[in-house]
Amino acid sequence: MTRRVSAPADLATIRRFEAAGFRAWPATSVHYDGTWAIRLTASHPARRLNSVNPLDPGDDRRIGERTQRAARRFATYGRPLTFRLSPLASPAIARHFDAEGWSTLSHSIVMRLALDEAVIDEALDQIPLKDMNRFINAALKVHGQSDSLRPGLTEVISSIRPEAGLFALEEDGEPVATAVCVLDGELAGLFEIASDPAWRGRGYGRRVLLSALKWAHLRGARLAWLQVKADNTAACGLYRSLGFAEVYRYHYRQPAGS
Repeated sequence: MTRRVSAPADLATIRRFEAAGFRAWPATSVHYDGTWAIRLTASHPARRLNSVNPLDPGDDRRIGERTQRAARRFATYGRPLTFRLSPLASPAIARHFDAEGWSTLSHSIVMRLALDEAVIDEALDQIPLKDMNRFINAALKVHGQSDSLRPGLTEVISSIRPEAGLFALEEDGEPVATAVCVLDGELAGLFEIASDPAWRGRGYGRRVLLSALKWAHLRGARLAWLQVKADNTAACGLYRSLGFAEVYRYHYRQPAGS
């Protein structure tokens, strides 16, 4: 299968997706140091909720001083200092971290898909769950996550301002796949996509994604997008088979020894 890759995204397109991502998966605290968005969430440890996000390639003044200020904020939350570097970050920031011996952590891909009738032709109609607790139970199970994350995940999903659909597929009364679809104008962002390892390879991930996309399309969404770890070959293969194409990548950096 030929790998589909979009033409290089311009900064305006990247800013659009970055802003949509912040709205769709909100941190409980956001502070700006220049154009660096410092996102922190005491109730959930996810890096995308606890990271410094530089948002202007031209903003690279006093990197060391500002990094130390950010570190103090992270320390008050008990979180390791983490930077999330997208193409909006100045290359000088990465060079500074390289010189300081910082680690490079997981790389992720942002992908998009134009929504039309052809994409959702095989999708089954599925009504999003109204019972958030039922969805949280399903999400924790299929992700294999500890129940200790329940309060944090509940807080994050409850804080989503745009309309959000919570999707869970069940088999024999057990959850097998989940997805959250967040509508933001014509954009439909997909989060918490997962299939229970015991049920993988049976098409449940594809089914729940298509149902979420159909739901979003019927509500006016014209472009779907998602984020996936670059080394998750199974998920990347699924998304590309549906027509998703790469827009840009980002990765995380942490000080040595974090």
